[in-house]
Amino acid sequence: MHRSAIPGAVRDLLAQGTVIPAHPLALDADRRFDRRRQRALTRYYVDAGSGGLAVGVHTTQFEIREAGLYEPVLAAAMEDARGWTDRPLVMIAGLCGGTDQAVREARLAVSLGYHAGLLSLAALRGATPEAVLAHCRRVAEEIPLVGFYLQPAVGGLPLDAEFWTGFCGIDNVVAIKAAPFNRYRTLDVVRGLVAAGAEERITLYTGNDDHIVLDLLTPFVAMREGQPVTVRFRGGLLGHWSVWTQKAVQLLARLQAAGGAAVPAELLALDARVTDCNAAFFDVAHDFHGCIAGCHEVLRRQGLLEGIWCLNPAEGLSPGQAALIDRVCREHADLADDAFVAANRERWLA
Repeated sequence: MHRSAIPGAVRDLLAQGTVIPAHPLALDADRRFDRRRQRALTRYYVDAGSGGLAVGVHTTQFEIREAGLYEPVLAAAMEDARGWTDRPLVMIAGLCGGTDQAVREARLAVSLGYHAGLLSLAALRGATPEAVLAHCRRVAEEIPLVGFYLQPAVGGLPLDAEFWTGFCGIDNVVAIKAAPFNRYRTLDVVRGLVAAGAEERITLYTGNDDHIVLDLLTPFVAMREGQPVTVRFRGGLLGHWSVWTQKAVQLLARLQAAGGAAVPAELLALDARVTDCNAAFFDVAHDFHGCIAGCHEVLRRQGLLEGIWCLNPAEGLSPGQAALIDRVCREHADLADDAFVAANRERWLA
């Protein structure tokens, strides 16, 4: 599938920038797929105003593959989204593993109607940059790609500007999720994009959950042939936006409206507040051990999930994490969408 086959309304939405939550996985107390609550989550994201969904990605738990849930989970999200709304949605499938596995997943995603694949490179640790690029080129023959700079703390590879120049030279790349949680490495993505001359074709999405607001407000400048080129992050593909999603949609609208104008101090101050929330949800104090369970806990408190269970029994909240979530929920209550969820939860669960 070539990017030209993506419906025009979806291409336009991806390019202008939107909220794309990284879809969690709903499990019951026996750690089995909870289809009803999975459907409720999808309905929540759609009604909150999300412009798309990313499914089968880190927040969905990479272990869905070993559990035989990759196809059922991707199929469920597509069925539930299409059954709930007829507006355009950018549907992105997570792709993992070596080249053979990633190609199989890409073909499955296309068959289910997904528009692009978010390509994790974690399985290629130790490979040369040339081998990693060859892998990307092969997968791009099957599906339009969203590049993924996953932070090394959770398995990502360090990727320099030269790599990103090569990656952006692949014709079937439509976006990049920059999520190294590192300003220097984020600039490497920007420099690579500009060096490849691909800024009109490839849209930048922030995955830096520790710097969401400033990524979306900052004009990033890189030099090309002695001339400055300015690019911006247009939207977010974020695990953090799997919670409090309605308010994330409102936040992105405010940030997009502020682009190019004098930015009010109170809008800038939101960066620290959102990051404070993320520190609790993503368990920064324990090197992100509880990042998935932390998001589950917020959704559990809202009644969307029954519990915080993960496929890996060793994954859960870290010591003190629940108290941190208590604090940020109390101190940043205006960033939560509890009332919206409470008003609609039973309808989503029906």
